[in-house]
Amino acid sequence: MKLPIPELKEKAKILRCHIIEMLAEAGSGHPGGSLSAVEIITALYFHSMRHRPENPSWPDRDRFVLSKGHAAPLLYAALAETGYFPVSQLITLRKLESHLQGHPDMRTTPGVEASTGSLGQGLSIGSGMALAARLDGRDYRVYVLIGDGESDEGQIWEAAMSAAHYKLDNLITFLDYNGFQIDGPNVEVMNLEPIALKWRAFGWHVIEINGHDFAQIISAIEEAKATKDRPTLIIASTIKGKGVSFMEEDPVKWHGIAPSKEQAGKALIELGCKGCLIRPENWKGLWE
Repeated sequence: MKLPIPELKEKAKILRCHIIEMLAEAGSGHPGGSLSAVEIITALYFHSMRHRPENPSWPDRDRFVLSKGHAAPLLYAALAETGYFPVSQLITLRKLESHLQGHPDMRTTPGVEASTGSLGQGLSIGSGMALAARLDGRDYRVYVLIGDGESDEGQIWEAAMSAAHYKLDNLITFLDYNGFQIDGPNVEVMNLEPIALKWRAFGWHVIEINGHDFAQIISAIEEAKATKDRPTLIIASTIKGKGVSFMEEDPVKWHGIAPSKEQAGKALIELGCKGCLIRPENWKGLWE
């Protein structure tokens, strides 16, 4: 599946609409960091990754690991829209007996490659998958999405060192660099700068992009695919809560709380979600 950029933009809007509706229904979850990474995930699942929703265990599929597992609503929206399970199931997010829990569970959700949520572990998992591909003689790639707040974790840097040591050029990692974490701005909690120099010092090929620009995202992925003998980090500068003005204006507040129905209604109107609601009957009169 390789959608052109105009269709990728439309798909990104749909994913944002799903995220808002899911979280409003659940009454809990993480909107800010889900919305910031929408273009990255859209580019991967609808353009760059090799995968088969009809056969989630296809041995030669590319793997995706959501290390910042609290952004699960975004991953679920992408999996549903690509056909791993019905879109109608998204509304069961965080409900008892649903396979869509607050953090990804590879045992119950089709298309989820790793159970994540304990921050810092995803890059280690992805590195192991990339090394396994080499040992098994397979040519799949492994994509990992890490958070900037998550990068406070020492395990991120242990994995960064080992991936470079083993020259895992089939490992492509995105850093969702939105500048905030649950306790406040990164520069106040744990300053990551100079982030690009640090990753280069660890032996990685580093690319810096606008994480909401599809052309830049796709170009960076192609550059990463062409890079040999070292893994690639794509530093994607993003806006936490992207697309919803009141979330963009207060990114720390909207790290981990769900919008009320009234707030969600405002967000859905702002995003232009009239034609892509999961349950239109729940939003009667919203555009009247």
